Amino acid sequence: MKIYSIIFILTLFIACRSEVATETEIATDSDVVTLSDAQLKNADLKAGTLVRKSISSTIRLNGAIEVPPQNMISISVPLGGYLKMTKLLPGMHISKGETIAIIEDQQYIQLQQDYLTSKARLAFAEKEYERQTDLNQSKAGSDKVLQQAQADFLALKIEQKSLSEKLELIGIHPAQLNENSISRFVHLRSPINGYVTKVNFNVGKYINPADVLFELVNQSDIHLSLAVFEKQLDQLYIGQKLYAYTNSNPDKKYLCEIILIGKTFAADKSVQVHCHFMNYHKSLISGMYMNAELELKSKEVQVLPNESIVHFEDKEYVFKKEGTSHFKMTEVQTGSNENGFTEIISEKLAPNDSIVIKGAYTLLMTLKNTEE
Repeated sequence: MKIYSIIFILTLFIACRSEVATETEIATDSDVVTLSDAQLKNADLKAGTLVRKSISSTIRLNGAIEVPPQNMISISVPLGGYLKMTKLLPGMHISKGETIAIIEDQQYIQLQQDYLTSKARLAFAEKEYERQTDLNQSKAGSDKVLQQAQADFLALKIEQKSLSEKLELIGIHPAQLNENSISRFVHLRSPINGYVTKVNFNVGKYINPADVLFELVNQSDIHLSLAVFEKQLDQLYIGQKLYAYTNSNPDKKYLCEIILIGKTFAADKSVQVHCHFMNYHKSLISGMYMNAELELKSKEVQVLPNESIVHFEDKEYVFKKEGTSHFKMTEVQTGSNENGFTEIISEKLAPNDSIVIKGAYTLLMTLKNTEE
């Protein structure tokens, strides 16, 4: 019997040792680090709990400067002609009403001649119509002759109006035209204050009516177009303010205001949000890439000090205290960050859980060295 008792005791002891070893392995696998009394003293750990704090979040966006279509002007020659003179170069500033090119063509001479001839004939036709009206009222003229005079008068009025519009189209004012001012040249004038972006023809080239001679842009009303993804879209509204900056000079901030939020998604599930620069600066040009920061309204959330959170293998963790010397590495999701505190989003943590808020990286190093 004594032999059987000894064998039973030895078997029980071996089983207990195996169970302890298994528990130790599980503890290591479950990211729990255990410190001795000496290690606890040297680590100088400090614990705390989740606290609720008002914190504002910042959305970071990126996009580019764009010019509204109404501020991008393509200059063409409505009736065609040869480019006689221009001094424009890309990047040059121009003022509204300034002559930007002189176009030459013999058809301009013919158009002015036709207008002045029509004007003279119209004056005669008007007199004849008035004379026939008087004769008809006194029964000295026939109705047929009156009707013909009226038709001729109306036809010439239509002709003159048509020729007048053609002259206006090429920049010649009919009221200022007479037999002494006929010219083979027309002056193209800038319709805006802005800059030249393209010059497509050189002097001497013939320009067809469909050709674009110059492209001009008014930079004073440029917009910042930002790409905003679906999860951030409901946090934006018209009139909201934000700050934009370039990669080359991130310290220089430009105040902007949201003026339009797109209603359709692009292929990458983003929506275009258009912002207006509150103060235009000449260094801002179309096509320039920019970043933007948009601060949202404050909200009360659960937070921990920044030093509570450790980063390991592209994830974020905190250490939850379990007992006097046991600490469990727990994965968390983080949100907004402000004034040294970070929003904690996790279902694994309760409000009264004890969290290491000082010395978290010491525990991480101890845990990973133990595993190795």
